[in-house]
Amino acid sequence: MCARHADPGEEWNPRLWGELERVGVTLLPVPEERGGAGADLVAACEVLRALGRNAAAVPLAETALLAGWLLAEAGAGVPSGPLTAAVAGPDAVLRQDGGAWTLTGTLPRVPWARHADGIAVLIAGHVAFVPRGGYEVGEGANLAGEPRDTVHLRDAAPARVLASAATAQAFRERGALGRTALMAGAMETATGLSLRYAGERVQFGRPLARFQAVQQHLAEMAGETLMATVAAQAAAAEGTGFPVAAAKAAVSEAAGTVCRLAHQVHGAIGFTDEHGLRHATTRLWAWRDECGNEAEWADALGARAVEAGTAGLWPLITAGGDL
Repeated sequence: MCARHADPGEEWNPRLWGELERVGVTLLPVPEERGGAGADLVAACEVLRALGRNAAAVPLAETALLAGWLLAEAGAGVPSGPLTAAVAGPDAVLRQDGGAWTLTGTLPRVPWARHADGIAVLIAGHVAFVPRGGYEVGEGANLAGEPRDTVHLRDAAPARVLASAATAQAFRERGALGRTALMAGAMETATGLSLRYAGERVQFGRPLARFQAVQQHLAEMAGETLMATVAAQAAAAEGTGFPVAAAKAAVSEAAGTVCRLAHQVHGAIGFTDEHGLRHATTRLWAWRDECGNEAEWADALGARAVEAGTAGLWPLITAGGDL
């Protein structure tokens, strides 16, 4: 499906989104009683890996893993259509006057806000759902051209305000999990394109793949890509805490290696707008920094390891745990 409908050159792909909704995967991990499919995070991350592999311009991670999760955890049904989500900063204010709620503040770099049917905002122990039309959007983009917009809420009237036990840390971890799965897919594409190009491109009378230095690049890329897939799957099986942090740190670092080697194999052609490699690598460079880069997650892992101490380190590594 992704291969048929994905167009990496598009900023937003409504045709692919419509197909994903038709087969019922846009709310895959949301409980059935809340409007979803009731699947687990492992299944959701496999879909995200496929979308990352095809540079699909759709907000599935934001809809299924973040907005859908926030609404469902608060006891609300999740509407159909593309959604996005954000954690409110210190300047945002949620007020109740009688029975009416208002939300004011600015939310920076909200993924896909201009195309979403609504935004779920985590603020002060509540989830406020503001439908499209209830906020203004200042358009922005990440390195790959994906929408990362500034949302302006000026006395916005949320359609729903619900008490929530969700935390900003849990939100960040789910966002990191989604980016990890997407990166694993994009790394598969970068590696596959490099293998094909090295086998086709002839230089000095023989294919690039016959040169030992290029073979070393391809082998390293394949190893990093396999590691990313395994890390993403392991993180999805746990869904939170130490395994997610470890996966995001490791896969973000591996993404940099794969991008560097892929462009070395391809040379200048890999940077052109028309070549598929650029669509994979610009996303990898963008996603490695979103929801915490490798340095931030490594710091969190290190602090948690120190806290665990000598006796607790091995159980922490093998059994996982909260950060």
